[in-house]
Amino acid sequence: MTTGWRSTGFPEADSRDDFTRARRRAQWGRVAARLRGRPGDLDVLLPFDEVVAALGMRGRHSLGEQIVEIDSIVGSVDRSSGFDRRFRPTTEQARTRFERIAGSIRRGREMPPVDLYRVGQVHFVADGHHRIAVARAMGWTTIRAIVTEVATALPAAGGLTVADLPLKGHERVFYERVPLPAAARASIVLTDPNDFGALAEGVEAWGFRVMQEREVLLSRTEIARLWWIEEYRPAVELLREAGLLAEQSDDPSDHPAPSTETEAYLALSGQRYRLLRSHVWDEQSVAEVRATTRRRRLRRRPRPR
Repeated sequence: MTTGWRSTGFPEADSRDDFTRARRRAQWGRVAARLRGRPGDLDVLLPFDEVVAALGMRGRHSLGEQIVEIDSIVGSVDRSSGFDRRFRPTTEQARTRFERIAGSIRRGREMPPVDLYRVGQVHFVADGHHRIAVARAMGWTTIRAIVTEVATALPAAGGLTVADLPLKGHERVFYERVPLPAAARASIVLTDPNDFGALAEGVEAWGFRVMQEREVLLSRTEIARLWWIEEYRPAVELLREAGLLAEQSDDPSDHPAPSTETEAYLALSGQRYRLLRSHVWDEQSVAEVRATTRRRRLRRRPRPR
């Protein structure tokens, strides 16, 4: 840890100043966020229960005492902690305890470790909100913590926000239905939570047709692997070579326009079936999808006056 706090030699007065500065930073942070048009949830502590529910809890185990980067602590088990995501106090209610801890540290006493849950790359406070707030206010970069690691079906990245949780919840359910290999998951990118359900249904329907045609019984894992190898990757490459992925993503008149290859695959495969009643990717289906896409664009363009 490092310290960069000011000292006048009067611990009580200095601790009051510590809180006042931290409180002022929280207020200015909210003003700056509004002026910049930043979403408000970026500064909100992540709720532990909601994050774990969305990502899918698999188990937990103790890691003992560790040194933790304070920047990685972005959530809490307590919804009414009174601090923002940077552990700046959002109300005056935290003042008394904050000042007591700050004064104690300024007198040279050692601060006991906080209790944290680790989920992926981030940490959640079980106990020690005020200690973390004081440490941040004093310029510390690390803190001692008793850490319990929580294993989840999906990882938690450092930039996770409250607004991401619905998408993560649908993504978790998708991979329960379509257990793709780890190497394949990075390419499945959707921005609408409901699209995960539509894609899962498409994969399951594809798997049913394969089992009927080949007269074999396949597990979900086998279907997911075959869909990835025999359907998704070849289809995406074919659409890319035909220029359909670029057409879908670059045209501002198509609203909402697919912005990822997975969204383009989902949209174009739906068009293919509506046009040809076929699940086959061939030259005819690609040509029909391209022609239909272009006709729709022409109809959307404003006519000259």
